[in-house]
Amino acid sequence: MSALTRLVEHPVTERVVLALVIVNAITLGLETSPSVMARFGPALVALDQAILAVFVVELALRLVARRAAFFRDPWSVFDLVVVGIALLPASGPFQVVRALRVLRVFRLITRIPSLRRVVGALVGALPGMSSIVLLLLLVLYVFAVMATQLFGADMPDRFGTLGLSLLTLFQLVTLDGWSGEVVRPLLETHPYSWIFFILFILVSSFTVFNLFIGVVVNAMQAEHEAERIEKTGRPPASLEEVLAEVKKLRAEVAALKAPAP
Repeated sequence: MSALTRLVEHPVTERVVLALVIVNAITLGLETSPSVMARFGPALVALDQAILAVFVVELALRLVARRAAFFRDPWSVFDLVVVGIALLPASGPFQVVRALRVLRVFRLITRIPSLRRVVGALVGALPGMSSIVLLLLLVLYVFAVMATQLFGADMPDRFGTLGLSLLTLFQLVTLDGWSGEVVRPLLETHPYSWIFFILFILVSSFTVFNLFIGVVVNAMQAEHEAERIEKTGRPPASLEEVLAEVKKLRAEVAALKAPAP
């Protein structure tokens, strides 16, 4: 390992960069306050530029030290993109870049292992979550068509069109005002409408969202198990292997208890 590689991977360097990311997150928040900017604006801008310069130097050193391996590490590429956005001119067509500077705060993810594990688990859960999203969309569509036909004439502001019904039902998925704003006003003209909405909430909010949680938890468990295997260097024992070991131990104990001939 070269001296440059040891420098960029040294724990002190990691802690310094982590501290600068936290300080930068605080300064970016302070820059949103007009009163603070009126008093300390130039100092905050100068501090922000100085921290950005340190980030650029740190990334350049990592790029030189790791060369092609730098681009094979997704977290390094993420750091490069986030810092690179801050280097674009924040004027003209790139004025939106000024707001995107806060993305540098996401560098905390690359610096804190526990956050990396959580993000890795979420990325690993995306294939399973896509099927659940499709299921939720199907449920929303079916119930939206039914709601438009059943309640569109009496509550056109919420169920007058298919689009409005989809928006209203998506609001109900979050349980936001489902009773006071939607169900209770409909009870005056549709006394049994509560059956429709309770069934929808049971299917969408409780069942489908619990499936989301299950997929994420399973992905996080797999990520944690993969990390454990990486540290220990051996996979977990299967149930058959454990039972075989137990039988072997029992046979050895029985042999010890047996009287000598």
